[in-house]
Amino acid sequence: MSHSRLTLALETGAAVLPDDGLIAVIGPDAGADLSALPRDRVQIIQGFRPDHDAWAGRGYQVVTDLGDDYAAAVVFVPRAKAQARLWLARALAATKGGLVIVDGQKTDGIDSLFKDCRKRAACSPALSKSHGKLFSLTGDAADLADWAAPDHQAPEGFETQPGVFSADAVDRGSALLAQALPAKIKGRVADLGAGWGYLSAQVLDRAAITELHLIEADHAALDCARRNVTDPRTQFHWADVTKFKPGVKFDVILCNPPFHTSRAADPALGVAFLAAGARMLTPGGEMWIVANRHLPYERSLATLFRDVAEMGGDTGFKIIRAAHPLGVSRPRR
Repeated sequence: MSHSRLTLALETGAAVLPDDGLIAVIGPDAGADLSALPRDRVQIIQGFRPDHDAWAGRGYQVVTDLGDDYAAAVVFVPRAKAQARLWLARALAATKGGLVIVDGQKTDGIDSLFKDCRKRAACSPALSKSHGKLFSLTGDAADLADWAAPDHQAPEGFETQPGVFSADAVDRGSALLAQALPAKIKGRVADLGAGWGYLSAQVLDRAAITELHLIEADHAALDCARRNVTDPRTQFHWADVTKFKPGVKFDVILCNPPFHTSRAADPALGVAFLAAGARMLTPGGEMWIVANRHLPYERSLATLFRDVAEMGGDTGFKIIRAAHPLGVSRPRR
């Protein structure tokens, strides 16, 4: 059996956990190998709903936010550099300068993170395996104090944070969709994969909207959305869109579907969003979608909706309106 970097480091003594106390494990996806850690001492910090639920289903203690008192921490390096630095700074503070194990892939910037950490704190030699590295660090939390307050520029008028999608600028696809939406939108509306709330904020000038539901799997992004979208008609749902079941179906759905689960493109994820949207709509409902032009969503939409038409876009994105979901019967009078 091939050992993960974390298992190898703990079994060989390259990293040594304290004998007791809570261990924070920050950001592991559902496929991470935590088998070498004492389960009864582990608290997983995971704000992405599908991974959060996967760990909880295995019997782990899972929370969305890091506490302030741990014996040690393990940080699984995220793709965003500012977020990785923030997690390390917070982990070092939460362990009171104690052991912080850092594990990441080269494609996620572990090499540069290790180099930067060595300039600031006491770091172990790096363990290299499977296109990634693991190292540990200890030291005064002040050594990483500036990482705890990153130089982060959010889009004007909005609040975001490092690591959420499109944290530094409004996503071009979402901006195009907002411009293309008709003024007549009304009734119960949902924003699938709402992120930090940009698209929702753009449609709330329509007085005929009675409810607007923001559905988002990233807990940090949804926290930002709560601060960015304060209209009393809004409701917020921390949920996996593909599994979400509304109490009452929607009249209109807005969606900028994701198509990455990692660095590799996964168009099936976007298709799953479209299928979920079709299930959530009333018989006469409509879904407005923005997508990269190379994604062949029209084929999937044709199996889900009676009417599908491109409504605009630019050279990189297309706006699609899909109406009257198939297989949805009208209620009897």
